[in-house]
Amino acid sequence: MAWPPNPDKKPDDIQRTGISMQSAQAQQPTGQEWRLLEKTLLASIEEQRRARRWSIFFKILTFAYVVMVVLALGQCSSVGNKNAMPTGLGEPHLAVVDVTGAISANSETSAEYINTALTEAFENTNAKAVALNINSPGGSPVQSNEVWQQAMALKEEYPDKKLYAVIGDMGASGAYYIASSADEIWVNPSSLVGSIGVIMTSYNVERLLDKAGVQDNTMTSGAYKDILSMTRPMNADERAHVQSLLDTTHQNFIDAVTKGRGDKLKDPEKNQLFSGLFWTGKQSVELGLADKLGGMTQLKNELDLDTVNYSYTNPMKQLFDRFGVQVGKGLGQGVTLGIKEQSTASIE
Repeated sequence: MAWPPNPDKKPDDIQRTGISMQSAQAQQPTGQEWRLLEKTLLASIEEQRRARRWSIFFKILTFAYVVMVVLALGQCSSVGNKNAMPTGLGEPHLAVVDVTGAISANSETSAEYINTALTEAFENTNAKAVALNINSPGGSPVQSNEVWQQAMALKEEYPDKKLYAVIGDMGASGAYYIASSADEIWVNPSSLVGSIGVIMTSYNVERLLDKAGVQDNTMTSGAYKDILSMTRPMNADERAHVQSLLDTTHQNFIDAVTKGRGDKLKDPEKNQLFSGLFWTGKQSVELGLADKLGGMTQLKNELDLDTVNYSYTNPMKQLFDRFGVQVGKGLGQGVTLGIKEQSTASIE
């Protein structure tokens, strides 16, 4: 304010100036408003940081995925349909071939893969013995028979090399079919062994469909083309035909086991060894279905040999299984970090 006062200035001008200064002071933010504004800005900055971290995480994840795929393709192209050869082949060892899971043509437990591994094991002069590591409920009788045939042929070609079958939790049905080709079958006392039989499941849901108001309009060319249809019962001729197929397949199974086990089987008819029943490992030794109680560790110690696994493992599946574990671990850590950050932001 100028001094001395301007004698020409009117009182109302002075009043308006005072009012303007008071309005400017009123428009300035208060301490509470400043804190709210600061908190909003900090939250915005933290959100941007969080988004940037997630962006970097997913970029790294994508890059790792691309690298893994390139490496997997390179590995597959270098080894073809087989794994890289296992280590330890140059030293005396016990060659192990896994028979795990259901036996089928479209799995790693197929005749193609098992027979390839068995052949390589028998052909390697440093493999002093071969062991089938069995843990399977069975499966395809065709695949099981092909493995049995190959095992018997290899035993004849390499008479000085002994074939063992070591049954873990289960060696039933088609898995026992394969095991019967071995010179010796080792089992755990609590293993499930046997189930020498054949099964074909079939259901008739005709009355259920009638209750639901569903009509079967299946059309066939050939009187028995729908012989196993779920919408009608089999007649006597059809049932006899299917039963004959099962009996023939069962007899093939019996012949293979009888040839493989020979006189070791103890009174098969009285003990119903071919009835489809199964027994514990201890009982199977008593019945002649197995030879000795023990597992792979006991066999390895008895032969005083280290084991080398010849089994096929799909390299792509193995690689992506490992990659999936790492991805899940990374995602879990990312989610945990996000939750922690959210919890921290909420507390603040």
